[in-house]
Amino acid sequence: MPTSGNYFHLHLVSDSTGETLITVARAVAAQYANVSPVEHVYPLVRSQKQLDRVLDEIEESPGIVLFTLLEKDLVSRLEAKCREINVPSLSIIGPVMQLFEAYLGAATSGRVGAQHVLNAEYFKRIDALNYTMMHDDGQHVEGLEEADVVLVGVSRTSKTPTSIYLANRGIRTANVPLVPGIPLPHQLEHLKKPLVVSLHATPERLIQVRQNRLLSMGAASGNDEYIDRQAVADEVAFARRLSAKFNWALLDVTRRSIEETAAAVMKLHNDRQRQRPWPPE
Repeated sequence: MPTSGNYFHLHLVSDSTGETLITVARAVAAQYANVSPVEHVYPLVRSQKQLDRVLDEIEESPGIVLFTLLEKDLVSRLEAKCREINVPSLSIIGPVMQLFEAYLGAATSGRVGAQHVLNAEYFKRIDALNYTMMHDDGQHVEGLEEADVVLVGVSRTSKTPTSIYLANRGIRTANVPLVPGIPLPHQLEHLKKPLVVSLHATPERLIQVRQNRLLSMGAASGNDEYIDRQAVADEVAFARRLSAKFNWALLDVTRRSIEETAAAVMKLHNDRQRQRPWPPE
């Protein structure tokens, strides 16, 4: 396989946003620690003229070509060119569509970007994002009962990015910081509808993240308690005591990415909905 040093060219061609391609390609590329892809992303490729520009770039920087194109003429042209210049190409959704067609006994509609239509699910995500942005970092606690999920945790347990990720999945998410010496909002103590998840991490991990945060802000001095080993350990113990007191779900995020944390929260949320339909009778 031709590479240049420790990288290779990866061409991602889509007639829509390219999100599906990027997700799949990065998931696979992450398995190869010794070589990195140089991504060339081409979204909204829907005409022969647009494809021509893409083909020129592929020929100039040969590499793996992945695509999600529905227009058969564009697919044929892309595949023919890849064969001509001897580069591998693969349709990411083609095999899946063939499986669906065989099972359902029906052809696809061929609608480009069909997954991005402005349907009820789309507006649910917009509503969730609006709610989550308004209820970030302990704001507007009077509206916590309207959440699907409430995340709590000490500083730097990834509450905000996890909340936004969940909102993008249509889950109305609020987050509230746990700070020793500062009383909890009384609304948090009496929630009935939302799932409350307490995010935890080891003191060592929190100190590492906090130090990086301070360095990025140019504020490494004057924050000794924020990164003091004993003080951080006390924070973690404080959060665990609250979790036990209020029977909040516990989730260790020490070695989890934002995506993994969100997936774990969604599983807890789905499991809870199956077990306890809301509102209660």
